[in-house]
Amino acid sequence: MLDDINLQDILFLDIETVPVVKDFNDLNSEMQWLWDKKSQYSRTEDQSAADAWFERAGIFAEYGKIICISVGFMHRSDGEWHFRVRSFAGDDEHALLKDFGHMLTTHFSSQYKRLCGHNGKEFDFPYICRRMLINRVAIPPILQIQGKKPWEIQHIDTLDLWKFGDYKNYTSLRLLAALFEIPTPKDDIDGSEVAGVYWNDNDLQRIVTYCEKDVVTTARIFLRMTGHNDEIKDENVSRNE
Repeated sequence: MLDDINLQDILFLDIETVPVVKDFNDLNSEMQWLWDKKSQYSRTEDQSAADAWFERAGIFAEYGKIICISVGFMHRSDGEWHFRVRSFAGDDEHALLKDFGHMLTTHFSSQYKRLCGHNGKEFDFPYICRRMLINRVAIPPILQIQGKKPWEIQHIDTLDLWKFGDYKNYTSLRLLAALFEIPTPKDDIDGSEVAGVYWNDNDLQRIVTYCEKDVVTTARIFLRMTGHNDEIKDENVSRNE
């Protein structure tokens, strides 16, 4: 199946998320109560709902928000793969999602187009769809998977490819990069630090850079996992402003 896909028809993506508000006490009483129920099985015994908020809320679409979606695609030139990256980022999640949705609808509506992420099927893709619904942004056709048969869904997940049907373990992007001797995207921050960089340091550009590195790494891993001998060289990576 993957052999039939044109590499230039794949849009690689990654998202970065943070708690929707900085402090648990900024939530209304109803949302505080619901967070207490939602988080009770994912926090440690000595953690209160308030204590777990900053660390855990960003991974749940009901309590987090997207601050960056980075995408990238490959194109062939002079016998080499080139990779162009673009990011949708900002404090205004509605505007971010609207711009991203417009891009997908305009350029990635063909039945031959594919989305690819690492753990995208479990995290990135559903998170984007849920936040679009919350923000009243139309979900682009390529992300509308309700009622579709598995073979009709236009998504690729490098984590799924690595599992080979084994669903017992999660393998991080950083570990796969190390195994394939690909430069790590986690040379500055990692996912656990994003909320602090955003809410405490107010450094969105640092997060954008980190997210874009993840996208490039995902594309490089995909090439290795699908048996392509070509690689994406650093000098062939460009950013579309």
